[in-house]
Amino acid sequence: MTSISAYAVLPSREARTELPKALKRFRREGIAAEPLVFGAHRKPEAVIIPFELYASLLPLIEDLEIAQIARSRAATGPGTPLQETAAKIGVDLDSI
Repeated sequence: MTSISAYAVLPSREARTELPKALKRFRREGIAAEPLVFGAHRKPEAVIIPFELYASLLPLIEDLEIAQIARSRAATGPGTPLQETAAKIGVDLDSI
């Protein structure tokens, strides 16, 4: 795995001129192509990656978002058992 600091950070203006080259690289190398990293004052602020890589990462990103929601809900205190909630709203779980 490559370290983030291993990538050259381009100024935004330079990134615009490098974009066509990056797209050619993405087409040629696919998911393994080096990303285009850029930002003001060479501070990494954004990255352009091959779409194929993005598509493969999307399920993981969604899992992380769901985990964050679950953690924040769990931090609010103990939950209410399903049986109790069903009884409050008049649902008989045995009939489902």
